[in-house]
Amino acid sequence: MCIISFLTMAFLFSKEKILSNSLMDNIATLKNYQSKRISSFDRSGKNADRLVIKPGETAEIARIKGVGIIKHIWITISCKDPMLRRNAILRMYWDGEKSPSVECPIGDFFGQGWGEKYNMVTLPLAVAPKEGNALNCYFPMPFSDGAMITVENQSDEQINAFYYYVDYEEHEAISPDLGRFHAFWNRELTEPLPEGENEWSTLGEQEANTDGERNYVIADIKGKGHFVGINYYMDSPSPMWYGEGDDMFFIDGEKWPPSLHGTGTEDFFNSSWCPKEIYLHPFFGYARVNNQTGWLGRTHCYRFFLESPIAFNESLRATIEHGHNNCLTFDLVTVAYWYQKEPHKPFPEIRPKEERQNLPAIGPVEIHKWRDAWRRMKGNKKLWGNEKKRDH
Repeated sequence: MCIISFLTMAFLFSKEKILSNSLMDNIATLKNYQSKRISSFDRSGKNADRLVIKPGETAEIARIKGVGIIKHIWITISCKDPMLRRNAILRMYWDGEKSPSVECPIGDFFGQGWGEKYNMVTLPLAVAPKEGNALNCYFPMPFSDGAMITVENQSDEQINAFYYYVDYEEHEAISPDLGRFHAFWNRELTEPLPEGENEWSTLGEQEANTDGERNYVIADIKGKGHFVGINYYMDSPSPMWYGEGDDMFFIDGEKWPPSLHGTGTEDFFNSSWCPKEIYLHPFFGYARVNNQTGWLGRTHCYRFFLESPIAFNESLRATIEHGHNNCLTFDLVTVAYWYQKEPHKPFPEIRPKEERQNLPAIGPVEIHKWRDAWRRMKGNKKLWGNEKKRDH
C-alpha cells in the first residue's frame, strides 16, 4: 500500500511538474499587472489608423516609462518599395540606453528574407496572411526604466501606411534575473578556400577545420546571458549542397573544439539528408526553399532554443561553417536572438542600404554560360557535361 501511494504521489507530482511548464499553466492565476497597449489608432476617432513615414524619417512607435514587459508586437506595412523589408530598420532600446539592443531590417527580424513576403509559423515569431503581410513577435521584452521602439525608413519611397500594436504589461517591479532582449543582424559574402569550393570532395581530398576561425559569425556576445534563436537566410550561387557546415558555439572563451559542436547545417536545424521542402515547427524549420536546380538560390532556415537556451557567463561566439571547412561561397544573412544582462557590447554599424540589397539571381542563362565556358576549356567538342576526367 505504501509503495502504491508513493508511486501515485510520484505520478501526480510528475504530472503537476509537466503541466506547470505548459503554455497554459498559469492561465487561471489572477494577474498583478496593468495591461497596456500603444498602437497606431487614429487619435481623432476616425479610421486613419496608421502612420506615414517619409523617406529618411525615423518614427517612434513606442516610448514607455517605468517598469514592464512587452509581450507582443504586430505590424503591417504598405509601401511601393519591393525591398522595404530590407530598407526599414527596426531598433529597440531598454532602460535609457544609447546603443540599441535590437537593430535589424524589419523583414529579417520577423522572419522574411530578401525583402520577400511569405508566411511563417513559429512560437516566438509569426508572419500571417494575407500573403505574409502581418508581422508578429511574441518574445517577452522586459525593462525596468523605460523602453523605446523606432522604425527608420531608409527607402526612397514613402511608407504610406504603417499599422502596429505594441502590447505590454506595466509592473511595479520585475525580477533582477530578467535579461534584456537583443537581436543582431549580420551579412557576409563568404570567402571559399584558396584551393576551391571543394564540397563533397568533388575537387580532391578535403582538409580539416580544427579551429573555427574562418567560420561565419552569427553573434559575438560579451556578458552574461542566454542565446535563444536564429533566422538563417542563405543564397547559394551553386547547385551544390550547402549544408555540410558544422555549427560551433564557443562559450566563455573556450578553444576548439567547443562545448557545442555540431555535425552539419541541416542537422543544426533539426532536419536531415539535404532537405528541400517547406516545414514549419514551433521551434525549427524551413520557411522558404529554392525551386531551382539542386540547392541553387535562396533557403531560409530557423531554430529557437526555447526549451533550453544556450547559457553563457562571460561571452558567446556563435558560429557556423559555410560548407565543410568553410569551402563555399554564400550570400549569408542571419538574425541572432538572445537575452543578457546590460550593458551589451555595441553592435557594429549596420551596413548601409546599398549593401543590404539582394545579389542578382542566377538562372538558366548564367548556367548555360558556365557550360559554354567549360566546353571551350575542353576544346569545344561534342560534350555532354559530366564526362570523366580525360583529354578530349
